[in-house]
Amino acid sequence: MSTRPEVNIYTDGACSGNPGPGGWGAILVSAGKEKEISGGAESTTNNRMELTAAIEALKKLKASCRVRLFSDSAYLVNAFQLGWLDSWKRNSWKNSTRQIVSNLELWKELDRLSQLHEIEWIKVKGHSGHEYNERCDALATARSSEFHHSERKAND
Repeated sequence: MSTRPEVNIYTDGACSGNPGPGGWGAILVSAGKEKEISGGAESTTNNRMELTAAIEALKKLKASCRVRLFSDSAYLVNAFQLGWLDSWKRNSWKNSTRQIVSNLELWKELDRLSQLHEIEWIKVKGHSGHEYNERCDALATARSSEFHHSERKAND
């Protein structure tokens, strides 16, 4: 039995346009306490925000933990559950079409962080009433809209 602290992490990303203004949100839950974090970018993609949410949440962990990471992103979860990440690394970070993997720097950071923790990657259905997924979506959407509004002001 592991003596590592247990943490549930819920993540989501949002983007208005693809690319466009985007946001990410995450909630870390451990020992009955919750911590919400969020951020965004002026010009990004939904996939980048999904990956960034997981990265930023994992960076908040101060010690090696047993993590259950919940995401509605098949892109993120499948990379770990289906072995895509291991395959990309074996193939010099190239995908099945021999192209460099999209979002390479984010995948490398996720790979590094995943070595520090024992992570179970769990796919949840988005926009289906899952409390934490809905809260993460609200965090991500709010951050995305901050950039969306600043983009409109610049165009006025």
